[in-house]
Amino acid sequence: MTVNEAHFGEIERLILVVSDARERAQRVARDLERNDAEPHLVAAVAEVEKELDQLSHRLMQKTYFAVPKEQLSIS
Repeated sequence: MTVNEAHFGEIERLILVVSDARERAQRVARDLERNDAEPHLVAAVAEVEKELDQLSHRLMQKTYFAVPKEQLSIS
């Protein structure tokens, strides 16, 4: 199995998109809170921010840190 740099380039771009969305959600939650928005609005956006963070971590773990099945068996 060969490492395809283009595949990892696409994954990296996806991770950056998710990271940018997480940072935006973090800013929105902070701004809503500062502007005395309804608590359920702040909570909803804060929850999405945490979910995006978890999503980014899962994607990295399942791609960059994953061990291909072929490498798990002893030949």
